[in-house]
Amino acid sequence: MSAIAEGSQEVIMTPVKPHDQHPDRFGLTAKDLAHRPKHHPKPVDKPQDERQAAPMAPEGWVPIRDLHARHRRRILDHLLQLDEHDRYLRFGSPVSADQINKYVASIDFKRDEVFGIFNRKLQLVAVAHLAAMPGKGPYGDGSSRGRAMEFGVSVLPEGRGKGLGMRLFVHAITHARNQHASHMMIHALTENAPMLRIAAKAGAAIERDGPDAEAWLKLPPDTVGTHLDSSLQSLAAELIYRVKYRVMHIGEWVKMLVAST
Repeated sequence: MSAIAEGSQEVIMTPVKPHDQHPDRFGLTAKDLAHRPKHHPKPVDKPQDERQAAPMAPEGWVPIRDLHARHRRRILDHLLQLDEHDRYLRFGSPVSADQINKYVASIDFKRDEVFGIFNRKLQLVAVAHLAAMPGKGPYGDGSSRGRAMEFGVSVLPEGRGKGLGMRLFVHAITHARNQHASHMMIHALTENAPMLRIAAKAGAAIERDGPDAEAWLKLPPDTVGTHLDSSLQSLAAELIYRVKYRVMHIGEWVKMLVAST
C-alpha cells in the first residue's frame, strides 16, 4: 500500500508494476512502459524477528469483502472514478479508461485475490488486488507456493484518511501467507514515503531504482490460525454486506410506500 500526502489529507494508493513477461497484464502495452527502468530488485530476507513483524491495523474492525468475477463491473466503476493523478499512482503510468477496462478484464480470479471495502451506501470505496507473480514457482506449477505475490490498492477520495489502505495491506498479508507465498511485493514511487515507512515497519526490504521503489516482505508460513481468521473474516464481511443490502432496500421500499400514500 502506498500513501501520498496531498495537502492535509492522506492519499492511499499503490501502483502494481506490470511485468515484462506480461506487458498487457494490467492493460498497458510495452510502448506505455518503455520509459520504465528494467531493473527488478531481488527479495532480501530480513532477520527472523524483523521479517515476521506485522504492521498494526487501525483500531476497530471494518468488513473486507472478497470480490469475484461477477464483481468486475463494480471494480471497473471504482477505478474509473479515480482522476488522472490517482490512476498514475495506482498503475505507475498514465492510463486511459480503455486500458483500465483491459486490466479489469484480465484479472484472473482463480489465481489472484481481490478485496473490497464498501461504505454505508454499499459503494465500493477501496479495492486491493493481490496478484500472483507470473511464471512458474520453485515447485514447477502456476501456484503461489514459494514465490511472491504483488499487492496493489486504490481508495476513492471519500474513503481516505480512515486507514482503509492499511487494513487491506494487513488483510492481504494473511491471504498471501495462506496461498503459501514466500514474499509479498509492493511497488511504489520513491516519493511515497508513507507507503515505504509502512512496508519498512512490517519488516520489508526496500530497493530503490530512480523514481521507483520495491518493498519485499518476507512472509512467515501459514498456520491454522491464519486460515481460520481469513475464513471468519470473509464470512462476517459477506453476512454484513447482505444484511445492509436488505436493510437499505427495505428502507427504500418503505419510503416509496409512504410517498404513495
